[in-house]
Amino acid sequence: MGQTLYLECVSGISGDMMAAALLDLGADRTVLERAWKSLPVQGFEVEISRVKKAGLDVCDFHVKLDEEYENHDHDMDYLFGHRQQDSHVHGEHAKEGHMHGECAGEGHRHGEHVHGTHSHGHPDSHEHRGLQEVLEIIGKAQISSRAKETASGMFRILAQAEAKAHGTTPEQVHFHEVGAVDSIVDILTVAVCLDNLDITEVIVPYVCEGSGSIRCQHGILPVPVPAVLHIVEDHGIPLRMTGMEGELVTPTGAAIVAALRTSDRLPAEFTVKKTGTGAGKRRYERPSLLRAMLVEPAGTENGSDGGTVCKLETNMDDCTGEALGHVMNLLLASGARDVYYTPVYMKKNRPAYQLTVICDEGKREELERVIFRETTTIGIRRVQMERTVLPRKMESRMLPYGELKVKQCTLPDGTQRCYPEYESAAALAEKNGVSLRQVLEQWQRTERTNPV
Repeated sequence: MGQTLYLECVSGISGDMMAAALLDLGADRTVLERAWKSLPVQGFEVEISRVKKAGLDVCDFHVKLDEEYENHDHDMDYLFGHRQQDSHVHGEHAKEGHMHGECAGEGHRHGEHVHGTHSHGHPDSHEHRGLQEVLEIIGKAQISSRAKETASGMFRILAQAEAKAHGTTPEQVHFHEVGAVDSIVDILTVAVCLDNLDITEVIVPYVCEGSGSIRCQHGILPVPVPAVLHIVEDHGIPLRMTGMEGELVTPTGAAIVAALRTSDRLPAEFTVKKTGTGAGKRRYERPSLLRAMLVEPAGTENGSDGGTVCKLETNMDDCTGEALGHVMNLLLASGARDVYYTPVYMKKNRPAYQLTVICDEGKREELERVIFRETTTIGIRRVQMERTVLPRKMESRMLPYGELKVKQCTLPDGTQRCYPEYESAAALAEKNGVSLRQVLEQWQRTERTNPV
């Protein structure tokens, strides 16, 4: 089992704030540099720096575009010129979304530049990328399959929200905003960092939002903007209105929460393993910061308390095998911990299947909506269940085929067991042109030769 991340979104969330927070948690920059260089897009470089925010030393992540790639996303007069500027909204530029993101940060910057695919020639038309084009860009990046799925999921959520806002379909949406190079880099960076840190659980109790209005290519829109509202509506994300004038939650930030959130509740007791803070670039009444914590429920180290989970069940005798296979994929993609079917006999001796879903309470309503929408059931049973889990941590083993991720668990008597991660083993098999069995046999030989 991977790590659990808690996001404290009291100042909202955006793509660059999330990327900075994950980098501050210790995500490997070398892995990121390889990912950026493999992107089939042009005209950007990445600056990672330390800035002062409310006297705190925090991480800043900034995608700098070539001059020919710049647009109104970076023009604060364009963004906020329709209303009188006050002391809480000022700075150099906005960065993300449909002219959404962060204005200039505060304090002294000192950092490094990491170049992506760089071009001073005539740029491709990046203002109007369709969803399929964006997904193809992600698919060509040299990143793990898990990171690709995470990044693609975020863009699909954005496409659905934009389609709903404009009365069209996700396939017909053309991303002038989130299809821009900087947002592709932001989302890919977040996905790669999550994979690198092996974050599998994300707790977000709520996100704070501002008020007022902002200018975008469609005109002057109220805050929260329609795309953000559709995302929080579709995914059951609680909003907490702050009363501050300004946009705290960007569409990309909302999509990140929607794609990653597995729970809205912290454990009653927990330990903080590490903290990272990402800087925003706008100045409001409260500092623009996103704080991220790697947490562990109290007692997990001793293998006693694994917290609670929710079990959903329903029996169906009139649902096709194709529909059942499809809904399983949808449930897992929506954050279910586990999904399985059990053959049963119902009344009148009808053969049927019992669908069982294990999930966090914060995901229950969303998953129930998926089940009702995609199956023939008219009722779902649910129960809260306590569980006991073994302490576990992710490690890696170096094989002749490359680095294999493994899960190391500790039994109550102190005995340790190690299990290879399927996705990591499958990726090595594909990369080296060998069978999965060969990779696993090599791992077993390595374990016997060099036991931990």
